Amino acid sequence: MKGLELAKAFYEEYGKPMLEDFPEIKGKLAIGLCGSGSECFGFDDEFSKDHDFEPGFCIFLPDEQAIDRQTAFRLERAYAKLPMEFLGFERSRLSPVGGNRHGVLRTADFFRAKTGTPDGILSDEAWFAVPEFALAEAVNGEIFYDGLGEVTAIRARLSKMPQDVRLKKLAGHLLLMGQAGQYNYNRCMARGEYGGARMAAFEFAKSALHTIFLLNETYLPFYKWQFRALRNLPKLAEIAQPLEKLLSCAEQENAQRIEEIAQVISQELRAQGLITDSGAELERHAYEVNNRIEDSNIRNQHILYGI
Repeated sequence: MKGLELAKAFYEEYGKPMLEDFPEIKGKLAIGLCGSGSECFGFDDEFSKDHDFEPGFCIFLPDEQAIDRQTAFRLERAYAKLPMEFLGFERSRLSPVGGNRHGVLRTADFFRAKTGTPDGILSDEAWFAVPEFALAEAVNGEIFYDGLGEVTAIRARLSKMPQDVRLKKLAGHLLLMGQAGQYNYNRCMARGEYGGARMAAFEFAKSALHTIFLLNETYLPFYKWQFRALRNLPKLAEIAQPLEKLLSCAEQENAQRIEEIAQVISQELRAQGLITDSGAELERHAYEVNNRIEDSNIRNQHILYGI
């Protein structure tokens, strides 16, 4: 059973009846599972069960004016008394109130930890500063119930970055791809600097991953899940295999892989109307994408400002 399914089943069987003892606040709560952990992305498997895999869910509370500390503490106690085993899986005994990933938490505290703001309202500067994996954790998983709609509204607000921010990030990563893969890789190989060539290949792949997720208008997760998530994307998922080979195979084959990846990404850029150039020179594409940014303050920042 996947972790998200386990969480929902645990909530349906034990969480819902527990909340019947709190009729005065039930309509102010949100229930679900999101945040850190492979189960929140649907990436959990048999290897995930060796740590932090357990039945549990999050109970999101509004501010203390809506639900005071005493009532929140009563809810924490009630959550802690739920069965410690469910469908063959044990809950963590490290914390009496569910721990950091599960249990009772303030909505504002959760989103502040992920984005730096309690309500998901970010300035342009903040959109550039908050790591994309943290934004992914703010909007992943599933909300099973949302009485006030507050958590759902914040997640919707954070679901996509502003277009100008996306374009600035995209321009920067295209530039790095071009410099690392189409320029520095070949020069390092010609000089016999094979360590430098491997580093160039890594930098190309790293920025390629960012580029692909930006073109899919979704957030790049934490590094260990990036290829797993890439294979599930609606666009450019086919790049996963050549990218993996680029990072693991013999150097002499990589120059061709880099050019093939650049060709596919260039085609998608044209399909989205982000470039008109017919070639596959990624550095040239970077400046064309940057010129499409409407906000002059963002457009005129250094092209790597969004990296």
